[in-house]
Order: sequence, then C-alpha cells, then structure tokens
Amino acid sequence: MIYFLSDVHLGSLLVSDGREHEKKVVRLLDQMKKDATAIYLLGDIFDFWFEYSTVVPKGYSRLFGKISELTDAGIEVHFFIGNHDLWTFGYFEKELGMKVHYQPERVELYGKQFYLAHGDGLSTGDTGFSILRKIFHSKLAQNTFALLPPYIGQNLGFAWSRHNRLHMKSEEFKGEENERLIVYAKEFVEKEKVDFLVFGHRHIDLKLRLKYNAEMIILGDFIRLFSYGAFDGTEFHLNYFEQ
Repeated sequence: MIYFLSDVHLGSLLVSDGREHEKKVVRLLDQMKKDATAIYLLGDIFDFWFEYSTVVPKGYSRLFGKISELTDAGIEVHFFIGNHDLWTFGYFEKELGMKVHYQPERVELYGKQFYLAHGDGLSTGDTGFSILRKIFHSKLAQNTFALLPPYIGQNLGFAWSRHNRLHMKSEEFKGEENERLIVYAKEFVEKEKVDFLVFGHRHIDLKLRLKYNAEMIILGDFIRLFSYGAFDGTEFHLNYFEQ
C-alpha cells in the first residue's frame, strides 16, 4: 500500500492541543507502517518550518522518532515542500532519512503514472500570492531571515501563519470551474498522460474523474477532516482517521 498525507499544520497556533494533534499523526503513521511500501507527505506538514544551520525548531520529537522508525525499517518517506514548510535545507534527509522534493514530480507507482504536488503556485490566479511565493522561494529572503535569532524568527513565522489561516478564503468546494487546481489538472491531462494527479493545499477532500480516464485527488487535511489517501495498486481511496 502507498499512502498520502498533506496539510497537517503541526504547531499551528489555531490548534488547541498541539501535543494531542501530533500524537494523532503518529498513530496514523503507526497504522500505515503495517503495510506501507511508501508514504508521501505532500506539503504543509508543519504550520511553519525554518531550518537554521545549527538550530532545529523545538518540538515534533514524537513525529521525528516515528519517521526515523519508518525509514530505518526500509519504508520510503517522501516529503514535498508546501507553502508553509518550504525552508528545509538538509535535516529531513540527513537525520530522518526522508526524500525531499522541491518541485512537483511525475512518478510511477505500482505501474501507474502519478503527478504529485502540494498544489500552491500551480495555477493561483492571485498576483499577490504569486509575488509572496517568489519572495519565500528566493535565496536572498531565506538568507536574510536566517540572520534573525531563532526565537524571533519562529515567533514571526507562526504569527504570520496564524494570520494567513484566519484570513484565507473558504475551504468549501467552489465548483469545478472555480477550483484552480481542477482547472490546472484538466489542462495538464490534455498535454501529458497520467493516471492520477494528487494534491494538497486546498483543505478539501475530493476525487474527480477527468478525461482520458485520469483521476484527480485533493487530499483534504489532517487538522479538520483528518483525511488521507491510500493506493492499493488499482484504486485510490480517500480515508478518514479515527472518526
């Protein structure tokens, strides 16, 4: 079985019990361990992550221990950066054994073609977000932020994330013609042949059949819906944990 998870937002100031939130993620990973050949974490696993050269952000010891246990057991764990946790510079690979992806990827899984991405920046139609995304991805901005003492940088990062979540647009389904990831997916399958397109980012749980027998999935989240994906070699399932 191959599993997919996105938009956990660990550390979010909007979560009332951060420790229980992390424990729930660990319970899910422990369940996946029973039959997983690979686990794909498709971004925004952390509500904010900035990795200093000599400082690791406080917390997440249970999660990191479980991920290390998975990779030590030979289970591949792939981490795709999201728009909240893009500033990772080697710790996940060196210490946890994860494979980190900084761009969308086409991969073959059980003989099927997958297109995997967090989803931000693919087709936003939002000029302000596009400019902000370019700044966040720039080396100059990253190097400048690294000059801040960690306690200041971390507090700023989590405060920004909280503000962003409070002012984001509705997480309800807007209809096919208004969901930019759906528009992007429909355009993508006209140019490239894939069996599945899997995204996070939108915090909605969705399976949609496209042209050419392709299927698009938006994974939902693990902060409100507690949803995740599972592919058994034939069918892609959207599952819900401890509901």
